[in-house]
Amino acid sequence: MIRLYNVSKNYGSIYALRDINLRVSKGEFCYITGPSGAGKTTLLKLLYGAIRPSEGKLLVGTHDVSKMKGKTLHLLRRNIGIVFQDFKLIPRRTVADNIGLALEVLGVPRNVIRKRVSAVLSIVGLQGREDVYPQFLSGGEQQRVAVARAIINDPSILLADEPTGNLDGVMAMEVMEILQAINLRGTTVLVATHDAALMQRFPYRKLCFRNARLESS
Repeated sequence: MIRLYNVSKNYGSIYALRDINLRVSKGEFCYITGPSGAGKTTLLKLLYGAIRPSEGKLLVGTHDVSKMKGKTLHLLRRNIGIVFQDFKLIPRRTVADNIGLALEVLGVPRNVIRKRVSAVLSIVGLQGREDVYPQFLSGGEQQRVAVARAIINDPSILLADEPTGNLDGVMAMEVMEILQAINLRGTTVLVATHDAALMQRFPYRKLCFRNARLESS
């Protein structure tokens, strides 16, 4: 599913990632962990094509991301869902509108969007909240909306960058349970986090980064 061969990303003499070799199989759940500045976010950005590697080869599914250009990145991203720490919801749009926006842009019929929004809201436990605006939701509920938005296209890969960083312990556990459930449906899930308690509560493979290198996997 995901393969990296001697991948490096540098900015002049400074390396964000250096000589990374990695394989993540279809359907795996992996943590990307390590201290701040270790390369966690850089790896996620490489995987969804926000940046390109300086060296090496990066394959995501059938796509060679190291060779893809701007006009073809949509072919990669239609199979990848992304969850950020700060939710990135649009305040003036309802829950349903925030979730369905990606489908709306693609020209999917409204009746289809409504059905798919309803389905993903059921997965994240927010049935009946379609018409609520983000500012009236708790932080945990907002992150659930962000997760629902990320899986609306039924992606084969879900990337989450510190998805529980702004949440208290109980809400963080709830979001992790949702990510776990999504993984059990067959989606490959990669979660960047430094939360040791979560990784202990939900034990999965750890990709440990330090000083831009993969120390253990």
